[in-house]
Amino acid sequence: MNDDLVDEMHFDRKLEVRCLKVTQPLGDFYIGVIDSKDLREITFSDVRRLEGERGFETYLGIQRPLSKDRVRKISEYVRTVDACFPTAVLLSVQERCAEFDEERSILTLHAYKAQVDDVYESINYEGIANVIDGQHRIAGLDGYAKGDFQINVSIFVDIDVSSEAYIFSTVNLAQTKVNNSLAYDLYDLATKRSPQKLCHEIAVVLEKEQDSPLHRRIKRLGTATPHSLPGSITQAAFVQSLMKYISSDPMRDRDAYMRGKVPALSEGNLNKLIFRQFLIKERDFDLTDIVWDYFSAVSKRWPVAWESSERGVMLSKTNGFFALMRLLGDIYSGLGLDKPSEGDFKRVFDNYQIIDDEFTTANYKPGSSGESALYRKLKTELNLG
Repeated sequence: MNDDLVDEMHFDRKLEVRCLKVTQPLGDFYIGVIDSKDLREITFSDVRRLEGERGFETYLGIQRPLSKDRVRKISEYVRTVDACFPTAVLLSVQERCAEFDEERSILTLHAYKAQVDDVYESINYEGIANVIDGQHRIAGLDGYAKGDFQINVSIFVDIDVSSEAYIFSTVNLAQTKVNNSLAYDLYDLATKRSPQKLCHEIAVVLEKEQDSPLHRRIKRLGTATPHSLPGSITQAAFVQSLMKYISSDPMRDRDAYMRGKVPALSEGNLNKLIFRQFLIKERDFDLTDIVWDYFSAVSKRWPVAWESSERGVMLSKTNGFFALMRLLGDIYSGLGLDKPSEGDFKRVFDNYQIIDDEFTTANYKPGSSGESALYRKLKTELNLG
């Protein structure tokens, strides 16, 4: 190592972490709490290596570059009023950089300066810990300036690269991603208003009411049940399609409500956020009526295609629904009415020449390309620009 570089390194710094020592078959490790600022510092070198392979990544034959989009979302999330990271960040530290005081239950992490003819390399304070799991959370806390954000950590001392790889693979393979529809369904429990809760509640009404055009057509938890009609859309598909007309940043709006504030009506492009006023002015029933009446008009204009459960008929399936929701924005803006009725939507659809038999996967392929093709067809025939 270059002598000038060694001189610049911070070998006098240390971090004391109150820890519990845990003994498991793999060996001992330490559970503690570290302020986000300190955590960012001791993992500085690791979380900023966006390219190339590191340690156990080489062992596993993988690369783990930081996802800039994921880091951005986490950065926004940690600034919300109820941000929380309940699961531990996993760190690996070399034995020469760690000392545990059993009596005080203090794990001291410090830099290491190699001596002449030392078999070990120097380790700077800004690079004591290698991140086994949690790199995006650490990077997302970069620049956090609202006071302390404490992170619970599990610190493994002097484990080899194969053990790091095993821990990483076990943690990531064992994780089950929460179904998006379930995540939205949990907003039913929320006590505060939010775009997510509003869209969830509208989905519940439209799915539940027997005379609704979407009765039994929305899978509340994202999976089919005996109650669901064949080809039903997921709640996540419904919520996300509607929410894009309400908020350009649902998490920010939710955070405003959590803080006892009302989000600004003008937040975002109101030419696209056609239903934002219904959120801000708490006109939930009116917005429910609009969506209800819109799909009721669709179901009456093309009843055969809408009611069909045959394979290949796609109007009421996910692709058809997405295309229709995209069209809703054009029709609502084109009508220029605050609260159009089913009759208003029916008059628009009466101009159509397209017939029920055309709504097939042979004409509109499964996937985004088929959805876009149907949307373009619908928009063109309506002469909405």
